Amino acid sequence: MEEFNSGAESAQHLYPLISDLGLILMTAGGSVLLFKWIKQPLVLGYLIAGFLAGPYCPLFPSVREVHNVEVWAEIGVIVLLFSLGLEFSFRKLVRIGGTASVTASVKVIFTIGIGFLTGKMLGWSNMDSIFLGAILSISSTLIILKAFDELGIKNLKFAGIVLGTLIVEDIVAILMLVLLSTISVSQQFSGIELVESVLKLFFFLILWFMGGIFFIPTLLKKAQKLLNDETILIVSLGLCLMMVLLANAAGFSAALGAFIMGSIIAETTQAERIEHVVKPVKDLFGAVFFVSVGMLIVPDTLVKYAWPVIIITLVTIFGKAISATAGALVSGQPLKQSVQAGMSLAQIGEFSFIIATLGMTLNVTSDFLYPIIVAVSAITTFTTPFMIRFSVPVYQRVVKLMPQKWVESIDRYSASTQTMKTASNWQLLLRAYAFQIVVHSVILIAIILISAQYVLPLAGGYRPMMHLIAFGTLVALSPFLWALAGRRIAVDVVDELRKERKFHGPLNLMILFRILLSVFFIGFFLNIFFSSYVSLIALALIVVVYLIFPHKIQALYDRVEKHFLRNYNDREIAKARNNKSELTPWDGHMTSFEMMPESSFVGKSLQELGLREMVGVNIAIIRRGNITINVPNRDERLYPGDILYVIGTDEQVEALKKQLEESNLPNPENEASDIVLRYFDLRNVFFIGKNIRQSELREKTDGLVVGIERDGERIINPESTLVLEKDDVLWIVGDKKKMMSLKLDQHIPQELSES
Repeated sequence: MEEFNSGAESAQHLYPLISDLGLILMTAGGSVLLFKWIKQPLVLGYLIAGFLAGPYCPLFPSVREVHNVEVWAEIGVIVLLFSLGLEFSFRKLVRIGGTASVTASVKVIFTIGIGFLTGKMLGWSNMDSIFLGAILSISSTLIILKAFDELGIKNLKFAGIVLGTLIVEDIVAILMLVLLSTISVSQQFSGIELVESVLKLFFFLILWFMGGIFFIPTLLKKAQKLLNDETILIVSLGLCLMMVLLANAAGFSAALGAFIMGSIIAETTQAERIEHVVKPVKDLFGAVFFVSVGMLIVPDTLVKYAWPVIIITLVTIFGKAISATAGALVSGQPLKQSVQAGMSLAQIGEFSFIIATLGMTLNVTSDFLYPIIVAVSAITTFTTPFMIRFSVPVYQRVVKLMPQKWVESIDRYSASTQTMKTASNWQLLLRAYAFQIVVHSVILIAIILISAQYVLPLAGGYRPMMHLIAFGTLVALSPFLWALAGRRIAVDVVDELRKERKFHGPLNLMILFRILLSVFFIGFFLNIFFSSYVSLIALALIVVVYLIFPHKIQALYDRVEKHFLRNYNDREIAKARNNKSELTPWDGHMTSFEMMPESSFVGKSLQELGLREMVGVNIAIIRRGNITINVPNRDERLYPGDILYVIGTDEQVEALKKQLEESNLPNPENEASDIVLRYFDLRNVFFIGKNIRQSELREKTDGLVVGIERDGERIINPESTLVLEKDDVLWIVGDKKKMMSLKLDQHIPQELSES
């Protein structure tokens, strides 16, 4: 009887949870169908569904236990951030380079500032104004990607700038979550605490990334035969929640842990598969999260704060559009792409809700802030597709209103910043030097602290066991101590610098600093594990071990490094095997089209089609099944299923799409890995004064000269009779290996460089 009563109580306790979730999903389902039908962003539908299911809408049944929804929403945040991490990858962050970083930095700094000033102008507190600035600074990845898909503009150049900027903003948002938590706890802006928080964040980011790449890809490879869709879903979500626990133990948010694990898995060969199987879970809990946000919409509050909603909406749309445009211009992008990118980023989204939720959870923001942000998000979500669609007319209007000298100056600046710049030897050395010190210092500190705090207490004060643990810790430290103190880095650069006697002193000081830093870590280790007397004996033993077994220690480090690099590069190697590559960094970029059987182009040769003469594009590659035809000749005919990789500007690509629109051609993402677009400063006297045909660049690169920059002007798809001049910037699409050996930017004849 007691068991029956216990079961009845459990059922009664479980009933509100199930009924509330059912109500949320039914309301969300109806809204999704409606918004899909009227072709509006689904996020907006979720917000409205949340309002209808919330406690402030008397027309519909409302949820009984708001706390239950908050639990589901927190799970939704974790899964949503994990999925965003899967699309992120650290390698992608390195690739996007300065353009996205500069654009995001200018936009975020300006928007935080204008958001804070807007809050103060409205009479809000400092904390509300700080959170408002942070909320407005982050744009929505989900909304922008959805809008790009619906408008069919993912192949345009500005779309790459926008997506790169969003990646950088995701990192900035994670950093802001940490900083805002610190400010919220102390209730004041403390520079020292913020610096400590940032250093702590970067320490754990490096540690988690290095450890994750070392172990997780290996785990997934070893278990590959056991991983079907069910097991890989369970394993990936298990890894996600494990990192959530680690992040929480380190004093960070669950969102940070989920994002970090997603970005680690994004470097593995299973990333696409995991992203695919996690997507339904992300969609489910993401919907619950956005519905929970909509439940907090208070109509009375929105009516009361109608003017702040209108003001903040205008600040968001115009402030973010202008700041992002300015950031893209500063990074060296042309005016048109800058305006398009800026107007695409004029909204707030999922990270903004997470930041707003943080303020509400910590009870440091006012009750009116959250519903105001929800209203602004709903409005800017609705306006985003229109902002993107009208970006070109706005650009045309700006060009008409702007003085011609300004337009020409922007064009010259854009051309000069996109010219290939060669880093000096000192820049290369300092970059490698800093990387070596930071990474190995983090690893050494982590090994010592983990061993001291979690392993050493297991000895229970028993001396022999403590010494055994200390010896094991030393073995783990030894390869990284050797790498920090004695491993040669940037060997070719150092050898080049040592040819000049004046650099011997600085180079020797850099080596000495690394050795002293290694001695410091040894002292740190000895101070924790031994008394002062025993430390001297232990130090002597360490020196003896390093003198007797240097090659074995080096070999151990080489094995560790090789394993890490193999795991880190596995996905890139797999992509290369599948003939995938990246988009190109210029107005003329590479896009692919598939030939449909019903296309009128099928069966015709490239000479008969005259695509270059018709729309100005060059066909760089034809992929036919497993066969890749690099730089096809004029007699090559097109067959059904061929995938064409073309080089052209946005306008030229659009013109080609119009020529092919009767075939309704898709744009696959696959591109050939051995064909790339590179640019060179022309200084080699062998080529100067010759036309493109005489230079034999086609034969030397298995490629084409698709663009030339000269005196700030750009010539796209130049004629073969064009004479090459000194300091021309040549854009060539061709074989990657052959172009790497091409010495166009050296002041020597080509014949001598080859010999």
